[in-house]
Amino acid sequence: MSDFDAIDSLLAAVGPQAELPAPQVRRELRERARLSKAQVARALGVSPSTVAGWESGRDPAGEIRTKYAYLLDGLAAKFPDETKQETALAAGQEAAPVAEPSPPPITRPATGHLSPETVEGGDEVEALAVPEPCVLCGRPAVHRVAGFAQHLDPADCQTTAVVPPAQHAPTPVRPEATQAGKPATGTPPEPRPSGRSQGPARRAFQEPSGPADLIGQAVQAALAEHEGDVEAATTALLKRAIPDAMRLLDETRKGARYDVIAHPWIPDILKKQTSRGADQIWEARPKWTRAELPPGCHEVTALDINGAYLSALKTHLPLGQLEHSAGLTHDRRRAGVHLITPPEWEHETVLPNPIGNRDEPGPLWVTEPTLRLLLRLSGPKYGLCEPPEIHESYTSGATENLLEKFRIALKDARDAAIEQGDDVALEYVKAMYSKFVSTMGESNYNRELYRPDWMHIIRSQAFSNLWLKALKAHDEGLTVVRAMGTDELHVIGDWRNVFPEGRGVTEVKVKDTYTAGIDTTEYMETEGEGEE
Repeated sequence: MSDFDAIDSLLAAVGPQAELPAPQVRRELRERARLSKAQVARALGVSPSTVAGWESGRDPAGEIRTKYAYLLDGLAAKFPDETKQETALAAGQEAAPVAEPSPPPITRPATGHLSPETVEGGDEVEALAVPEPCVLCGRPAVHRVAGFAQHLDPADCQTTAVVPPAQHAPTPVRPEATQAGKPATGTPPEPRPSGRSQGPARRAFQEPSGPADLIGQAVQAALAEHEGDVEAATTALLKRAIPDAMRLLDETRKGARYDVIAHPWIPDILKKQTSRGADQIWEARPKWTRAELPPGCHEVTALDINGAYLSALKTHLPLGQLEHSAGLTHDRRRAGVHLITPPEWEHETVLPNPIGNRDEPGPLWVTEPTLRLLLRLSGPKYGLCEPPEIHESYTSGATENLLEKFRIALKDARDAAIEQGDDVALEYVKAMYSKFVSTMGESNYNRELYRPDWMHIIRSQAFSNLWLKALKAHDEGLTVVRAMGTDELHVIGDWRNVFPEGRGVTEVKVKDTYTAGIDTTEYMETEGEGEE
């Protein structure tokens, strides 16, 4: 057989791929049939987030593609007239005016907003003096929620002309190869600066539902499978911690206000320069030891900050694709990464530098928590430094409560495991939140979520939280000896009058005690950190 015969044989074995409608049509067909992503996922043997990716531009392959096309063909046959209209819209042809709304323009009303209020979930609501286009339906709206103009009453928000709201709460949208607002065909447009993010793709109008006891069920199943062998059950649970964390995230996102872009366009500063290298983001990890102690010999207590990464899940996270801006002041309704020139820090003898140990002077890319910490410390309450100089930013509309239900579910499971002495569940929960944070960037272990900006922000929030504990200790009269990583703070003095002792996430526990001062350098040589 010649080389060309072998190629012909290979080509003959490859059948034609099943045709798929445009991503927008896929979602409309499912919603019109009152099917949830979870129902479609179970029928096809995939995860709900995979279905969400298909509805945002990613295409399946192989046998799954054939099955998905078969399902969509069957749904299209049940709604032939509407499907033709949706297909025409996706292709850019003339059809009934049911177009997906564009992001609102960058212009803002000339008059200021009225007094803000809050809605469920902690988002701030502003009453607008001049209506703005709703980010969901494009019609004039008189309120802005978390920085985005939209209707408060679902009845006023007409996202489509003929499609009723789905009956099942959506899971987070995780498109792998698209960005919010991308047309159904063609190449992705270059990102453009705007005053608002394209992140909140759709409002979830469905009734919220809390997560089932997924953690407890998983622990019981693992123990049953391994006939009560604690070590074997723990090993098995740690191996599945990442997909189980993503499943829990899906459950806790049901009924959420916004969909999440899980695979957005990412600027080069957030990409690794080499396969084993790092990107350009500075996380401000503290690694500080006091140069000189007060005269005398002192007992130093090394405190362990419980659940540091778990607490850091409550932080301002960008919802959508990051957008570039330059020369603007900080907008607290947005979050992302910022190129700043940090201020001089003149308190190194008693407190660590808020940006961590950095040898090179000049501008650097920092995350939202680091910038907010510097702005806070430069404000009138503390006055510890000058404000940082912001040169440029990549940000999106943000909320501090994006992962709050996820965090609370993990915290409650952690508390219950400690109370019951359940070491299997405790190790499982710790692995879920620590691996969730560490694999949401460029990792081969988590393909469902690609948000290196979130990873850096959450880590930096943990570092910022530790720094604030050091500041609290200093303000309460303790001598701060060392601050390391996310969870290690060494102090001299009666720390129990400052920090509550225990194993809860708002408490601290003793990691070690040692003597330091005259004729000893022990504290200079002791080092270690870990994450509970």
